[in-house]
Amino acid sequence: MGNIGIMGGTFDPIHNGHLMLGEQAYEEYQLDEVWFMPSGHPPHKKNQKITDPDIRLTMTQLAIEGKNGLVCSDFEVRRNGSTYTAQTLRLLREAYPQHQYFFIIGADSLYEIENWYEPDQVLSQAVILAARREYEDAHLSMEQQIACLGTRYKADIRILHCKEMDISSAMLRERIADGLSVSEYVPPKVLTYIKDQGLYQEKDKA
Repeated sequence: MGNIGIMGGTFDPIHNGHLMLGEQAYEEYQLDEVWFMPSGHPPHKKNQKITDPDIRLTMTQLAIEGKNGLVCSDFEVRRNGSTYTAQTLRLLREAYPQHQYFFIIGADSLYEIENWYEPDQVLSQAVILAARREYEDAHLSMEQQIACLGTRYKADIRILHCKEMDISSAMLRERIADGLSVSEYVPPKVLTYIKDQGLYQEKDKA
């Protein structure tokens, strides 16, 4: 049996903030591995243009290359249709029942998780590791939110103590489209791949 962290996301593109979160979870909670799992067809982004899953998977592989304990997984990319976290966790538990799963999220997701598809299933199928950071719409402290969710869903939620990194994939796409450098935010191999493939040359449409 292994303790496996699940780091999901669109990763469009993957950046140093994602890596920092995964590495912190790996070290702080002594996980056996952290699986970086690019989403296939995220339902909450149906109206947005998303880079081809295989390209996002390649960027993820390049980003974690040589990093101890970090593994790139195509588990969601291989699935058809919308990929919901509740379904992914259920399928993971069926495919690899020997593992315990730790689902890694940011503070924003901790406050919004009850709006997700089958939040009770998400909260019951994995230990939740939530990164401590400011969330402007919070009406409860992180500790209060954790206590509420814990009581309501009998969830095991733990705080992930990591530095805040003010960075988002959307910001990086915009900077690249504007011809600005993103070298301080993106692993070198990923940056080379983005340039070689000519990715993110056009601005996202609102």
